[in-house]
Parts: sequence; structure tokens; C-alpha cells
Amino acid sequence: MPITPLMPVYPRCGVRPVRGEGAYLIGEQGERYLDMAAGIAVNILGHGHPVLVKAIADQAATLMHVSNLYGSPQGEHFAQRLVDKTFADTVFFTNSGAEAIECAIKTARRYHYVNGTPEKNRIISFSNAFHGRTMGAISATNQAKMRDGFEPLLPGFTVVLFNDLGAAEAAIGPDAAAFLIEPIQGEGGILPATQEFLAGLRRLANENGMLLILDEIQCGYARTGTFFAYEQYGITPDIMTVAKGIAGGFPLGACLATEEAAKGMVIGTHGSTYGGNPLAMAAGEAVLDIVGEQDFLENVQRMGDRLRQALEQLLPNHDHLFDSVRGVGLMLGIKLKSDSRAFVAHLRDNHGLLTVAGGDNVVRVLPPLNIDESHIAECIEKLSAGARSYRVPEAA
Repeated sequence: MPITPLMPVYPRCGVRPVRGEGAYLIGEQGERYLDMAAGIAVNILGHGHPVLVKAIADQAATLMHVSNLYGSPQGEHFAQRLVDKTFADTVFFTNSGAEAIECAIKTARRYHYVNGTPEKNRIISFSNAFHGRTMGAISATNQAKMRDGFEPLLPGFTVVLFNDLGAAEAAIGPDAAAFLIEPIQGEGGILPATQEFLAGLRRLANENGMLLILDEIQCGYARTGTFFAYEQYGITPDIMTVAKGIAGGFPLGACLATEEAAKGMVIGTHGSTYGGNPLAMAAGEAVLDIVGEQDFLENVQRMGDRLRQALEQLLPNHDHLFDSVRGVGLMLGIKLKSDSRAFVAHLRDNHGLLTVAGGDNVVRVLPPLNIDESHIAECIEKLSAGARSYRVPEAA
């Protein structure tokens, strides 16, 4: 069988969306799906939000792209807004989360290089993590499905057990440059770091001359009910990666850093052809205009609480299938007692409900952040119907 024109690296299903309306996707034949996956946490304003659409259209008609050889009024303005709202002093814009991770790794290593300690170049990351698909990103995870067949991976990475502070401390040596961690693991199955663990990493980084890199690509940008998840832990990072929701579906990522952590990133050390171009900046500003408001964040908290309560009431009715609910805000996971991918496919194909599977047999529920109670009610109705009609596959 000949290879398909699109390189066959994705397990694409039969859903073929051609249009989006708010929290719904519409397929080729006009079928409607309630989208509680949101492009895996990307479409935080849903589909076709008029403010975002207008911002992109207006900017496309004005100036789409210029080289980074020239000044960037749009980039400077958006970066200043992000700096004003976070721990950071400076921002590098990318096209994706994986590129932001690459920038974060380079920033950390360069920091130690300019400090006269180039031997401090090893990144300590954590089991079950997902940081992207580039060689640097897959070198920072222990997930075989992302690493197999791509060796040799990059040297200078150590993966230790997530939420095990003792393991993290034991991995520190004279060559340790930084910790790299998702405050809430997404692809790994909606697993939050404990307060003790994340605060402990901050302390260990300080005590050992290391940097703390937070990967908030999935859990950041209002997803958990605060602008970034780290705000709920009472700590700040030295470097942070952002993507997915930052432009609501337009390709954009960012690496944020303190002035001290970024002191090695001088002219010529890094770059990106498209990162931070005027079109991306217009999309990012439009999203921030909405997401950055306190009432928007409060609504995410409120809808997250409602959805979680509804799920917790639903689960005991199907205790042969469901185990528990976990997560924060509108980043929720339903742990199943069997394979979550089969149940996600059942919901999609038979009940018009889009969710996404995660590690540890978890169904991820990552809706647009502007959903209302009617969407929650519809989600619970479809989940309940799906649980009633689902037959757990027999073990092979």
C-alpha cells in the first residue's frame, strides 16, 4: 500500500471537521460534535470567536510578516503585556511549544556558560512528562512511545520519578543545570505536582545554583483558573514555556524568563524565522484582551467547579467503568478502570462528544474556557449515555 500524501504519523479518526462554531465542530456531512478537547487545550475561546477572527483578518490585510532584522512594535507591545502579568522580564516568541522548550533548554545552559560554569549543563526532568516532539523535548522524557527509534538522543538529561522530591535531590550533582517540569502533567494523565514537590524543587534549585523551568504549555494561560498554574503553588520559575492557548489556535509559543536567567541570550545566540511575526502577535493580543481579565478567570474557576461536581456525581452511577476525577479548573481528567482510548472513540463515534485520551487510562476533558452551563449539562448527558451504551473490551 503506498504511503499517504500526508505523512501517516497520526492515528486520524473518521471525524473530518470543516467548520467550527463556539464549542462545536461540524464535519463534512454536517454532523455536530461538542468539542470538550479544544484542539488539545488550544482553542481556549472556542471556534470562530469574532474578536480573534477580526484581529487576524485585520492584521493579515495590514502586515503579515517581516524579518526579525527589523524592529517589532507589535512584538514589543505583546511581550511587555506578558512581562507585566508574570514573573518574567523578557520573552522570546516561537511557533510552537516544542520550540519554546528548545529555547528554555538553551537559555538554561547558556546561563551557566556565561557564569563560567559550562559543566552545569544537565537538565533533570520527570517521569511520564511530555514536552514536545523535537529531539531536545523527547530527550527530556522517559516515554518509550516518543523515544523509540530516534536514538541516539541528546546527552545531558536525567529523568527521575514525578512527585518524588527525594529522587530529584538525589539526581543533583555538580553538572546539574535546571529542573524541567510540568506543574500539571497533561498528556501524562492530568497529574498535578504536589505543593510540597514543586516548592521543594524551587528550594533545591536555589540551594544548588540551578534554574527552575516550568512547562505550562498545556496547563497555563487560564486553563486552571489562574493565568498560570504556578500562581496556585506560591512559587515563581526562572524560565517558563507557553503555547497552545496563547493565540487560541494560531501557531504561537513563547519562552519567558527572568533577566538573570536570560543573561546569556544575547545577539546571535537564538532565532526563529516566523516566531513573533505581526500576524501571530495580533492573534496573541486578541486572546490576551479576553483571557487576561479577572472576570474571565473567575468564570473558568466557576465552570471548572461545576464540571467537576457534575462528573463526581456521575461517576458512582458507572463504577464498573470510572475510577475518579482529577485536575484543576477546566483541565480535568476522568480515570477509567480500562483503556481510555477505546472509550474516547466510543464517545466520539456514537455520542458526538470529543474528548482526548491521556496516560494512566485517563480521559482528558479540556473544553474551550468560555463554555457555559449548557455545555456542561450537554457534556454530562453525552458522557452518561456513552457510559450506559459502552461495553468494556475484553482483555487480550
